[in-house]
Amino acid sequence: MSFIDVIKERAAKSKKTIVLPESMDARTYEAAAKVVKEGFADIIIVGSPEEVAKFGAGFDLTGVKVVDPATSDRTAAYIDKLVELRQKKGMTPEAAKELLLKDYLYYGVMMVKMGDADGMVSGACHSTADTLRPCLQILKTKPGTKLVSAFFLMVVPDCEYGANGTFVFADSGLVQNPTSDELASIANSSAESFELLVGEEAKVALLSHSTKGSAKHADVTKVTDALALAKEQFPNLNVDGEFQLDAAIVPSVGASKAPGSPIAGKANVLVFPDLDAGNIGYKLTQRLAKAEAYGPVTQGIAKPVNDLSRGCSADDIVGVVAITSVQCQAQD
Repeated sequence: MSFIDVIKERAAKSKKTIVLPESMDARTYEAAAKVVKEGFADIIIVGSPEEVAKFGAGFDLTGVKVVDPATSDRTAAYIDKLVELRQKKGMTPEAAKELLLKDYLYYGVMMVKMGDADGMVSGACHSTADTLRPCLQILKTKPGTKLVSAFFLMVVPDCEYGANGTFVFADSGLVQNPTSDELASIANSSAESFELLVGEEAKVALLSHSTKGSAKHADVTKVTDALALAKEQFPNLNVDGEFQLDAAIVPSVGASKAPGSPIAGKANVLVFPDLDAGNIGYKLTQRLAKAEAYGPVTQGIAKPVNDLSRGCSADDIVGVVAITSVQCQAQD
């Protein structure tokens, strides 16, 4: 079985309800139809009858629940709750109603907040900022987590490195230029995500253009400081650095450049020093190694909400729905 097939099988054991708010995109309907047919999650699409008729034409939506904010009997409760949550920011009933009827991402997040859905997947036709803004305003961060970050779960074919070619690349989608403290937080969250989704022990490498002091630069110091903070704050975290990429994943190079390291040559969670490196790294791996790239998957939000690349396919959405479902199971 492929990695994502295993995730779907796990999701099917305790089906969760995932809301897809992008009813203005045909990929949403194609993905919803596939998920329901495969039977590993229940799907809610937020949209008007007109949008469903226009963009969902030709797809078998049997078993897919469609909720129209303009007519749903839950909308009034969502308005009241949104006012309660945001009244200190000036939210009024009139503004809340306008926002929820106009912006389906906010409506979807309110469904998750109020327990009418377990998680949400969005981003096929919205930016990451648009997807995460309502999450941070309404759901907030997960207790005990300092930072919301994002990773890609990479599955590289015919690869002897990582966990049989499976890696977490972080942060590859959200935090632009993390501080040392933020890198430490990303490392810990990414290890937890890896172990949840892959089921193996996380081995975390903090990446750099330097390995164990081979270069001197403020960018290297940021990573070495992150390592010290990670070990202090998360004493059970299996982490080391700073490593160049080859020293992190190739056993012979790791043994040569970082002898005695428990991580060198064995890493399966790669923490990049900034978003430029993480984003470029995952796209290079996806395109040149023909890797499957699932994400950006968010971590650190109080309830599972995941972003999509705007270039995603319907099958990509299906995969992220499966991953989101497994994250929801972990909250039970």
